[in-house]
Amino acid sequence: MPLKMMKTNEGRCIRMTVAYDGSDFSGWQRQPSARSVQGELEKALQTMHGHPVGLSAAGRTDRGVHAVGQVVHFHTDIASIPPQKFRLALNKLMPRDVRIVDACEAHPDFHARYDARLRQYKYYLRFDSPPMPHLDRYAWRLNHRPNLARLNRLAACLHGEIDCSAFACAKDPHDNRSRYLHHAIFYMEQDALIFDVAANAFLWHMVRSLVGTLIELDKDGADDQAMARILASGERQEAGVTSPAHGLFLWKVDYYLRPTRHTRPNNGIGLEVAATGSEGPGTRLVPGLGYI
Repeated sequence: MPLKMMKTNEGRCIRMTVAYDGSDFSGWQRQPSARSVQGELEKALQTMHGHPVGLSAAGRTDRGVHAVGQVVHFHTDIASIPPQKFRLALNKLMPRDVRIVDACEAHPDFHARYDARLRQYKYYLRFDSPPMPHLDRYAWRLNHRPNLARLNRLAACLHGEIDCSAFACAKDPHDNRSRYLHHAIFYMEQDALIFDVAANAFLWHMVRSLVGTLIELDKDGADDQAMARILASGERQEAGVTSPAHGLFLWKVDYYLRPTRHTRPNNGIGLEVAATGSEGPGTRLVPGLGYI
């Protein structure tokens, strides 16, 4: 008899912070024929629960993009595991390029994507230091020395409510391309140049388009208002190149104290419970926890 599945959001809501090396992934989102971060996490959750469990994330990072502070949530029908123990159990089940940093129980209506207040990204660049493969794997190596002061003068316009159409990928599905930018700044950290940007949300490839454009403008010696003119144009062809994915990290996601959306989209993502044929308590052996 085939296993019948039903989907529900009942059970405890578990919120986790996830870090991953995006080098060998097709991106965050599950894909039928490619390796994804979401796919690895859901595979581990299915091993724990004995049935499929869906989860949602604060941001869908692209192929090759990394994270140190991605936030996800899922609903669990396992009552015997303290929330913090999900970190230990899942880390034993997953590959080394994905780690659970922490786990806690959240409000039943918490949503990792829709309740996010601020998303922070950092982009790493290197130029003067000797090329080191283990470092250049996670940074865009430039063949010139950028002017830090000029970069920050160019980026000064990236603050407040802005129409970001000029930095959106042509395939970006959003009709409204205005975003609220909290900050955008360049600074040195040891021998790495970092672009630190935070906003309520980002368009597809937006951060990488910002970085590529600012680096080009600086290299060309553009005047301080050049970036503002590109923003005002709203045209992607006026902006510069899209920087490589491997220098970008989803760094941190901040949340409101309480869930902000009372109605969730009916996207079918949540706890998936086997209606028939499922195993009862005490029949699943979870690494680090024993039988649950």
